[in-house]
Amino acid sequence: MKKSAAQWQQELNSEQYRVTRLKGTEAPFTGELLHNTKEGTYHCLCCGESLFSSTTKFDAGCGWPSFYQAISGKVHYQTDTSHGMERVEITCKNCDAHLGHVFTDGPAPTGDRYCVNSVSLQFKEAE
Repeated sequence: MKKSAAQWQQELNSEQYRVTRLKGTEAPFTGELLHNTKEGTYHCLCCGESLFSSTTKFDAGCGWPSFYQAISGKVHYQTDTSHGMERVEITCKNCDAHLGHVFTDGPAPTGDRYCVNSVSLQFKEAE
């Protein structure tokens, strides 16, 4: 899915655009999905692709929604060397929206912690 910067700016508010298209980060403990405990699926805000199941969400205490696993084949991983550190950035495989980063300090069974900006997600409750 390819759109121009102008198209994304028309579709997203300024914070959504800054985070998803310019690789920004929302302030910790401010995202509306941080404390969401409902059952359902977390989707990419930009394209609607399903990314994370609520069954893999956990409270990491880091200030952003955290998951120990992404839905297979839905997330792209790339090295991020910004801000003087090396991390693994995660983006939506379908539209390249910046989601956050994945770290190796998560719980079993994967040991991963997908630290995701709330503003890059939309939640769809299970029926």
